[in-house]
Amino acid sequence: MSTNPYAVPPHEQPPAPEPYLQPKQSSRAVPRVLSGVGGVLLTPVALGLVIYGGTRLQRSLSQGFTVSGDPLGLFLLILGGVLLLGVALLGALSGLGPVIGGLVWGVLPGLSVFLGPRSLMNVMYDIGGRELGVGLVTWLVMGALIGCGFLLVGAGLVGTLTRRRPGARLAG
Repeated sequence: MSTNPYAVPPHEQPPAPEPYLQPKQSSRAVPRVLSGVGGVLLTPVALGLVIYGGTRLQRSLSQGFTVSGDPLGLFLLILGGVLLLGVALLGALSGLGPVIGGLVWGVLPGLSVFLGPRSLMNVMYDIGGRELGVGLVTWLVMGALIGCGFLLVGAGLVGTLTRRRPGARLAG
């Protein structure tokens, strides 16, 4: 028997962990698919609602009315904004959804204006009709569409980087 008060008897030592034991990792396939599908499907709907609602409000305002003169335009604008927020929040599941939605529906169309603006504007008028086409062209020329695209890409990247940070856990 040792006289050392700090000595630990051999039977009280904690067992050594197995050298090849890996922690179980849950599959990320389902959150990635949900986020990706949500980003691809919700982004154009959300952008379309914001653009169409904004165009209605702009037309109402330019005709001498107030913005409250078109409650449908205001409702569509707010609904589209809430859907865009939902796409950004998909980054909590997986950054794939906001990144794909932002690239496909914001950044790429925004950059395509520089390649052939006249032909792109004709396509926008053909796809969106008169009101939505005017709104799309306005958003493209002003850079709002590319700005929304980059914001969604950033939301997706933040969600991914937050998940990869050691010790980072989402509430819930």
